Amino acid sequence: MDNTWSLLGSAMRGADVPRGLTPGTVGRVAKFARPYWRGLLVFLALTVVSAVIAVTTPVLAGRVVDAIVAGHEAGVVVGLAVVVAVLAIADAGFGLIERWQSARIGEGLIYDLRRAVFEHVQRMPIAFFTRTRTGALVSRLNNDVIGAQRTFTATLSGLVTNVIQLALSLVVMVTLSWQVTVLALVLLPVFVLPARRMGRRMADLQRESAQLNAGMTTQMTERFSAPGATLVKLFGHPRQEADEFGARAGRVRDIGVRTAMLTRWFMTSLTLVSALATALVYGLGGWLAIQGQLAPGTVVALALLLTRLYSPLTALANVRVDVMTALVSFERVFEVLDLDPMITEKPDARTVPDGGVSVEFDDVRFGYPAAEKYSLASLEEVSTLDTRGGEEVLHGISFRAEPGQMVALVGSSGAGKSTIASLLPRLYDVDSGAIRLSDVDVRDLAFPAIRRTVGVVTQDGHLFHDTIRANLEYARPGAGEDEIWDALEKARLSALVRSLPDGLDTVVGERGYRLSGGERQRLTIARLLLAQPKVIVLDEATAHLDSESEVAVGEALSHALAGRTALVIAHRLSTVRAADQILVVEDGRIVERGTHAALLAAEGRYAELYRTQFAEEPAAA
Repeated sequence: MDNTWSLLGSAMRGADVPRGLTPGTVGRVAKFARPYWRGLLVFLALTVVSAVIAVTTPVLAGRVVDAIVAGHEAGVVVGLAVVVAVLAIADAGFGLIERWQSARIGEGLIYDLRRAVFEHVQRMPIAFFTRTRTGALVSRLNNDVIGAQRTFTATLSGLVTNVIQLALSLVVMVTLSWQVTVLALVLLPVFVLPARRMGRRMADLQRESAQLNAGMTTQMTERFSAPGATLVKLFGHPRQEADEFGARAGRVRDIGVRTAMLTRWFMTSLTLVSALATALVYGLGGWLAIQGQLAPGTVVALALLLTRLYSPLTALANVRVDVMTALVSFERVFEVLDLDPMITEKPDARTVPDGGVSVEFDDVRFGYPAAEKYSLASLEEVSTLDTRGGEEVLHGISFRAEPGQMVALVGSSGAGKSTIASLLPRLYDVDSGAIRLSDVDVRDLAFPAIRRTVGVVTQDGHLFHDTIRANLEYARPGAGEDEIWDALEKARLSALVRSLPDGLDTVVGERGYRLSGGERQRLTIARLLLAQPKVIVLDEATAHLDSESEVAVGEALSHALAGRTALVIAHRLSTVRAADQILVVEDGRIVERGTHAALLAAEGRYAELYRTQFAEEPAAA
């Protein structure tokens, strides 16, 4: 039965022959396999032993029959039977060791590849994640990594086993009777050719099923998330959604039925051809035995060896496809590993000097890189990558914030304020100019030093689907209980957390959706307070909050900003009037700078924004 499924899978893969591999792929595969070379040698040796035993057993069975027919003593027959039993026990033992060795190598490779991909992806620029479909990336870590592992287990062992078993079977069969061997091979095309044709049909069905399942997965992932479910409730059409999902599920059901029938046809055909070949062997072999040209045991041995002949021949007919298919999985993993992280840490990276931290932007120019530099079309699930990018969006940005000062960025939407803020924690690197923390270029700093120094609160602060405690400790692993409660107290959130049945062990839900917007934002501020950075970046931290939540968040922010250097992006100008310096950004340039009073007196762009906003919000004025 296992051989039947193996042959069917091999035939199916024959419909999707990869056209070629990137040069050097095999060498890189060998490099990944190098730590396991001793285990691979043991694994291959065990495979060879298993193949030899598989061919030896039918020969011994024939000897048993000959001994019985010849009337030898019972001891001879029993001795041969004992040898067969010992070989069976040995084969079982070798099989267990081989499986353990295969699992150890395969799981080790999965671990190495997944770890390498995961670590590499974490080094990718933030632009990579804004373009890549999460499901496509996860597929590389799961399906392709497991497909790559198959190279060293199923494909490699299958290749070695089939070659040895085929060679030994042919040699033994030709030695026993070349006439019967030739006749047995006559029916091979009758099996192989229909099998490959059926394999193509099965592959087409499997491919369509995979696409339909991917579509259902995408629909479920989008509709079952909190934002997606809300959108469906507000604007969706439940009946239409159900019908669309049902259409895909129905087609998958029909494909499942058809696949089951084709599989049954394949197995029936294999059984029939094998039975016919066995009948031919018994017919010709029996006739030769009656003529005295063959021993009866030889006929039995040939019939048993026939099963060791057909499976390897059919599998080896697709060996190139099997190897190439497995190697393509490696190639898809290497595609991700070959993406340039773009932002790297220098070998001699420094730390931020002790004391208060100043922030300086010195003639900074920046343009978002083109997608081809950090993304893959297959990860975006598009035919070709977007060619846009590279145009300069920041033009000579220069300012300085001394330790403890607050610099505010204001301006129209899309002016470049958030881009400026993203450059400080080095989410991107500048094209020219420099950004300095305490007069040290951020490109010369170690990544941990930047993370310890710069803390960021965005307008939609992200929380993991975990407990409140875990979300807080993410900023500072090992923080004490008193420190956690102190941060919650300053964030005006301690009373709420104490009122929850599970307290700090309350799970906040995906992206923190079990909390209100204001509570979620205050929890991200508590996380920031626990991290104790010396520089704070606030990117529209109160933009989407109601008045009551904004007051609570504002009180929490007052603790976060106390004594720290701050870069604040604000849509509501009332929140930045106390800033030491206000920068008005338009079209990627600083068009005005000064204090609130000075900018109002200048009657420029800031005064225009201020009057417009407070004309719309008289209560705030």
